[in-house]
Amino acid sequence: MKLSRFSIPQFYVGVVILLTSCGSGSNEKTTATDSTASADSAAKAQVVSTIVTTPQNMVVVYHKVADYSKWLTSYEGHDSARLASGLHNYVIGRGLVDSNMVMVALRSDDTAKAKAFAKDPGLKAAMKKGGILGVPTISFVTEIWQDTGKTDITLRSRTSLTVKDWDVFLKGFQDGKQERMDNGLIDRVVGHDLYDNKKVTIVAAIADSAKAFAYYKSDALKKRREAGGVIGEPIRFFYQLVKHY
Repeated sequence: MKLSRFSIPQFYVGVVILLTSCGSGSNEKTTATDSTASADSAAKAQVVSTIVTTPQNMVVVYHKVADYSKWLTSYEGHDSARLASGLHNYVIGRGLVDSNMVMVALRSDDTAKAKAFAKDPGLKAAMKKGGILGVPTISFVTEIWQDTGKTDITLRSRTSLTVKDWDVFLKGFQDGKQERMDNGLIDRVVGHDLYDNKKVTIVAAIADSAKAFAYYKSDALKKRREAGGVIGEPIRFFYQLVKHY
């Protein structure tokens, strides 16, 4: 994802001195200086951080559908009702093992409204119309860190786990970033349940599936989980990111 830094400036200095001695150097010097300043400003303007650490409340829904295309049409046709409840489309993922298993993540402006919406009879009717099978799983989470930078990697993992202490876990998780990168995992989101920070959620982009799947089963990761106070075995949902609003 050269030329010497000193040879070019020295050349321009020589030209400026020569032109100045001939009475025509002032304009050339100004042009060179202005061009350099403009280039520096443009370079600085392009450096934009994609990391967001402002907490963001989310609603995450898992459900199985009979027909994805039919469901998507129904889902997007119900958007005005979600907006009225302060819910904004964010991403849609389809299960890697079962593509009819769908994950929907939405940004939430108002938790009370979001909860009321989840219990609304109109939503139940819309889900039935969209061909949702069984009872959806709905969770309310707070993302405390996310990388919003765009990437072509669509294979993702969403890991849910329980920890003894959030701060201890987070410190260990941050320390293990390079190890995850070396094993084909790129951090995208870290958060926890809205009401219980011991219930943790991690989303990663999978850059190398062979390395990542091996790492998930490795002793190295097991030791990190133990050091971070993870209780029991994590639950992972592997999916393809199919829509990002």
